Amino acid sequence: MVTAAIHRGQTPEPPKCVRILIVGGGYVGLYTALRLQRKLKAQLKKGEAEIVVVSPDPYMTYQPFLPEAAAGAISPRHVVVPLRRVLDGCHVVIGEATSIDHAKRTATIATLATEETGQTEQLSYDELVLAPGSISRTLPIPGLADHGIGFKTVEEAIGLRNHVIEQMDIASSTRDPAIRDAALTFVFVGGGFAGVEALGELEDMARYAARYYHNVKPEDMKWILVEASDRILPEVGEEMGRYTVTELRRRNIDVRLETRLESCVDRVAVLSDGARFRTRTVVWTAGVKPNPILAATDLPLNGRGRLKCTPELTVEGVTHAWGAGDAAAVPDVTAAEPGKETAPNAQHALRQAKVLADNIVRSLRDEALETYAHKYVGSVASLGLHKGVAHVYGRKLKGYPAWFMHRTYHLSRVPTFNRKARVMAEWTLAGLFKREIVSLGSLEHPRAEFELAAGGKPSGDPKGSS
Repeated sequence: MVTAAIHRGQTPEPPKCVRILIVGGGYVGLYTALRLQRKLKAQLKKGEAEIVVVSPDPYMTYQPFLPEAAAGAISPRHVVVPLRRVLDGCHVVIGEATSIDHAKRTATIATLATEETGQTEQLSYDELVLAPGSISRTLPIPGLADHGIGFKTVEEAIGLRNHVIEQMDIASSTRDPAIRDAALTFVFVGGGFAGVEALGELEDMARYAARYYHNVKPEDMKWILVEASDRILPEVGEEMGRYTVTELRRRNIDVRLETRLESCVDRVAVLSDGARFRTRTVVWTAGVKPNPILAATDLPLNGRGRLKCTPELTVEGVTHAWGAGDAAAVPDVTAAEPGKETAPNAQHALRQAKVLADNIVRSLRDEALETYAHKYVGSVASLGLHKGVAHVYGRKLKGYPAWFMHRTYHLSRVPTFNRKARVMAEWTLAGLFKREIVSLGSLEHPRAEFELAAGGKPSGDPKGSS
């Protein structure tokens, strides 16, 4: 048929290129793209398929390793996975989707280049994977926006490490008891994985660092964990949660359950139980919420703002749209009670990405879709070097065995052999040599010194900002 068409002077139409747009470069975005570029390798080579990944960052952050990066056990560059290097078969766009019109199959994209012109770009697609993840969920607490520190990105983790060491430097160099007390008081809000692991690792690091200060001792520091509910780490079970509270308090960490942060104005943390602490450090890890891009789409959302999905990871009532991870409300078909959804955690996100990619390929081939079903097997958490808790397959572990399981599990989940080898090498070296406790605070304002030398005001100086 092609020969006859050419004989009549007609040019045969090239095969249609199917564009798969993946919004988000986190767990779901990266692993879905990885599997798709492998499953559709032949189609990508022939130009019959195209995978476009839109991500605000050029890397995926492996968040379970953020506490260890903050404590200096892992180099920051080994906590992230460069998207362009791993997704060599995909087109990676560094930017953000500001709105999506699925009825027209178009997404509005803002990139660094469009910021210069004040315009946006329109990107058409055939299949949409919406996996933008989540952002920190904050409350209208006075002073939080001015003094709070988040713990969701690698930049925040390294910034917090620098900040903690800087506070120890401040305390060591002052004779003012009020300034010293505020510098050595660290308040963490949120008793989930992020809060407990960050607190455990940083307290461990600061206690070690204190040996190099002639006038700062571990007992001089106040570490406070504030949790609104009556337990911490609910994912590891009630018994392991109680053990964690006992372990933290044994390390002189003040754990306050059923307590809320009410204000941190003027660097004074005011708690709902009436306690007041002068502090220069308030770390906010009290939950997350869906990415705002979901509200700028014409796709169905549930009451909590998450994408309504089916067990096959398609968007409910919509064709050619898919969702998974933190941003998606995926029915848990393994749950006894109806209506329950899968937890928004890495364990489900990694497995959902595999099913999602396979189902996209099945859909393109008009094959039956697979149902996502994974029974939650448990959780592991680190409480600092050689300390941890775990509740996996009904078995409860604590101390060194739980800490070792935490490292082993997450090492197995880090993408690429290259990244695994580098993390393992750093752990090995950390076991042979002493911790690094240097603060590189200038990384946050790299031009400050030059601006000052040139006669201007440093960008880190509020008075110098416009």
